[in-house]
Amino acid sequence: MGVKGFVEGGIASVVAGCSTHPLDLIKVRMQLQGEGHAPPNPSVQNLRPALAFRAPAGAHVAPPPPPPPPPTRVGPVAVGARILRQEGVAALFSGVSATVLRQTLYSTTRMGLYDILKQKWTDPATGNMPLTRKIVAGLIAGGIGAAVGNPADVAMVRMQADGRLPPEQRRNYRSVVDAIQRMARQEGVASLWRGSSLTVNRAMLVTASQLASYDQIKETILAKGLMKDGLGTHVTASFAAGFVAAVASNPVDVIKTRVMNMKVEEGREPPYSGAADCALKTVRAEGPMALYKGFIPTISRQGPFTVVLFVTLEQVRKLLKDF
Repeated sequence: MGVKGFVEGGIASVVAGCSTHPLDLIKVRMQLQGEGHAPPNPSVQNLRPALAFRAPAGAHVAPPPPPPPPPTRVGPVAVGARILRQEGVAALFSGVSATVLRQTLYSTTRMGLYDILKQKWTDPATGNMPLTRKIVAGLIAGGIGAAVGNPADVAMVRMQADGRLPPEQRRNYRSVVDAIQRMARQEGVASLWRGSSLTVNRAMLVTASQLASYDQIKETILAKGLMKDGLGTHVTASFAAGFVAAVASNPVDVIKTRVMNMKVEEGREPPYSGAADCALKTVRAEGPMALYKGFIPTISRQGPFTVVLFVTLEQVRKLLKDF
């Protein structure tokens, strides 16, 4: 079955990724809300140069201007409406070429590897694989798939986030190929794997929770006779799997999005030194719930994505069963 599992998983993943791309774009824009508006550090503000002249007695010293108020945070519907109003309908599909490449590299790899491990670790007597083995298989497959697909992931995040920047600061990538070429030329080849540790961690969580929970829920439904093996079972199991995956992966996804999107300029210190620094700055500036920023569009995207993914996968398997 080897190669067949990769083909089936790849087709299903590309269909699911393209059909839910606008929801993913809204999620990325929401995760970047509030970034760059950290409250000022009073310990830094109150520092004075050692040789500063003292103001004459009785002289009026103007207090420092108050920090600008943080931008109002809006929900997914308002974010989507603002994108449509300011950037047009086509903006909802910004970076879709990167999504296709990402699904071709990342999801094809993880789905194919999971299928191979599932065949090797399934108990011949029962025809089922224990939940712990499903989770381990998902962790392995997700980690390898993410490492392969990280360049496309970085390009996708940047292309989706570009529209929120002022016109003079936009990168204006023409396509995923242009994005990868310019990143490699301007920032070095290593920039294509920026945030790769986060991508790998997120992919391991998503794949383990998504694929393992889908198989486990589907097997439970069929074993208890709640539903027959058909579209209803596939939709129910896949939507539940999407919810589990969204809850498990959202905090890592927020940090990953910010690290990948940060602009590194020569001669300037980058906004974040790494994943841990980004997490600390985000929580300190915006509170711990910032790690679940964009959760509504995440579950709104993860649910349909998982449903389309597994329903398409089941149909593709039926079409290719004789090959």
